[in-house]
Amino acid sequence: QVNLVESGGGSVEAGGSLRLSCAASGGTYPEYCMAWFRQVAGKEREGVVWIDSYGGIRYADSVKGRFTISKDNAEPTVYLQMNSLEPEDTAMYYCAADFFPRSSRKGCRWENRDYYWGQGTQVTVSS
Repeated sequence: QVNLVESGGGSVEAGGSLRLSCAASGGTYPEYCMAWFRQVAGKEREGVVWIDSYGGIRYADSVKGRFTISKDNAEPTVYLQMNSLEPEDTAMYYCAADFFPRSSRKGCRWENRDYYWGQGTQVTVSS
């Protein structure tokens, strides 16, 4: 059973920065995809960024140039540095992770019913 522990949410003014982290444990395969999603109440969840175990990354267009994801393979743990935050970034941010065998060639993608999910951390950006 994969367990995800998120931290780092909070409230900032527009233009400010926050750093989220997500530590994964319990993964049994060496390859993984870890991602951040966000959701505003009443709206669909949207993908923010994903990173795979090889360091491949994909950002949503809305955060390119402002958000940066990095990882530490030790646990693994991913970090999301969010700069130049805008009120439109206000949402509950969720970490997701999937672990799979190398032979599966599964890779990262936004839609993945095998994702494990964290409990979420709130990010609020005021104007």
